[in-house]
Amino acid sequence: MVLSTIEIEKAATILKLLGDKTRLTMIKMLDSHDYCVCEFVEVFKVSQPAISQHIRKLKDAGLVRETRKGQWIIYSLNNESDVHQLIQSIIHHLPNQDFQLQELEQQGLRISCE
Repeated sequence: MVLSTIEIEKAATILKLLGDKTRLTMIKMLDSHDYCVCEFVEVFKVSQPAISQHIRKLKDAGLVRETRKGQWIIYSLNNESDVHQLIQSIIHHLPNQDFQLQELEQQGLRISCE
């Protein structure tokens, strides 16, 4: 594996972005599954506009990408980002968040946007 380096300024921006617990959790969740905004709303129990703002910041930084599924937008981790290795090295040390997905499924909310 070839390690790449990124500029200090960019690394600082990414680390600031991930300094928010909600965004950090979103990134960890997106590492194993794709989600739509409505699912994040249920997981974090916050408004759709608040979740959309978090997603927008992650997307603007190139950490997240979106795919359209009909009228819905599905978000995933951008594995082609120039900071992907940095992201992976950070989230590698975080606890698994799959229980969030399991709770959504138990509540019947996992595919609430299809």
